[in-house]
Amino acid sequence: MRLIGRLGAEVWIQWHELRHAAAVIGTVLFVCSRPRCWGSTVRRAFVRQVLAIGVEPLWFVGALAVFVGVSVVVQLTFWVGEAGQSQLLGPLLVAVVARELGPVLINLVVMVRSGSAMTTEMGLLKINGEVSALEAHGKDPFVQFVLPRVLGLAVSTMCLTIDFILTAFASGYLFAAWMGIGNRDLLLFADTVSGAVQPKDVFNILAKSILPALFAGASCCIGGLGVGGAFADIMPATQRALTRSVAGLFVISAVVSLLTYL
Repeated sequence: MRLIGRLGAEVWIQWHELRHAAAVIGTVLFVCSRPRCWGSTVRRAFVRQVLAIGVEPLWFVGALAVFVGVSVVVQLTFWVGEAGQSQLLGPLLVAVVARELGPVLINLVVMVRSGSAMTTEMGLLKINGEVSALEAHGKDPFVQFVLPRVLGLAVSTMCLTIDFILTAFASGYLFAAWMGIGNRDLLLFADTVSGAVQPKDVFNILAKSILPALFAGASCCIGGLGVGGAFADIMPATQRALTRSVAGLFVISAVVSLLTYL
C-alpha cells in the first residue's frame, strides 16, 4: 500500500506541475499579444535571450547538421539509389531529417545548453531578492522575467531547427555529389525535397519545435522561481527542470507524430 501511495503522490505532483506549466505557457501567449506589455526592458531581455539561445550556438548547430547530413542524408541517397526507388528519396529525407531528427536534436541542444542556465538565473534572481524588489516597485515579474525567456526560447528553437534542416540537406547533397552518389543536379534535388513537403510536415516541424520549447522554458522558470532561500536549492531545481523538459519533449513529439501519421 505504501508503494501505491507513493506512486499516487508522485503522479499527483507531476500532474500539478504539468498544470502549472500549461498555465504559464497560456499566460505567456496571452500577454505577448498585448503591445503595452512590450516595454523597452522586456524587448531588451527578449533580444538578449534570442542572441544567447538562437545565435551563439549557430556554429555548434551547423556542425551537428553537417554530421547528420553526411551520415543520414548521404546514406539515404545511396540506399534509395541502390534499391532503384529514387522517387522515395524526398519523402524519406523529409520524414527522417525534417520531421524527427531536426526538432528533437535541436530541442535537446537548447535544453542542455540554455535550460540549465535559465533555471539557475531565475533561482539567483529569486534568492537575491530581485523578484521581490520588482514587485515592490509595482512591476510584474512575470512580464519582466518569465515572458522574454519563455518566448525567446521558443523563437530561438524554431529558427535553429529550420537552420539545422536546411544545413543538413545542403551538406548531405554536397557530400553525396562529391562522392558521386545519386543525382548531382542541385535543382532536381531541391525539387525532390520541396515536392515531398506537405502541409502536415510543416505543422509537424513547427509543433515539435515550438511546443517542447515553450514547455521547457516554462518548466525552467517555474523551477528557478520555486527555489527557497539557499543557493544549494538551485542545483536540484535545475535537475528537476531539465528532467521535466526532456520528458515533455519526447511526450510532445510522440503525440505530434501520432497526430501527423494518423
